[in-house]
Amino acid sequence: MEDGNEKLGQPVVTNGIPLSKIHHAAFDAHLIGIDPDYRLHVSKRLLSQNDGPMLEALKKLNGEKLRDPLREKDRPDRDRLAARFERFKLAA
Repeated sequence: MEDGNEKLGQPVVTNGIPLSKIHHAAFDAHLIGIDPDYRLHVSKRLLSQNDGPMLEALKKLNGEKLRDPLREKDRPDRDRLAARFERFKLAA
């Protein structure tokens, strides 16, 4: 579990991205990833499947960009996102 990772799972604002339970689980399972430019990526293995409206909703996230919080200090840390995104790419 990534939340338990001492380096990546720190409970600080700059390490927070508000996700629903489904999106959080997909993020932890490396089915969706977020690059350091806050762009969403959906794994190829997920994009190739057809399994109903929930999966289609996840697939539509591919290429979308997160909305930046107004305050710079509230934005997710790009270095942590980069490290996490590398794990996403390796899992693909």
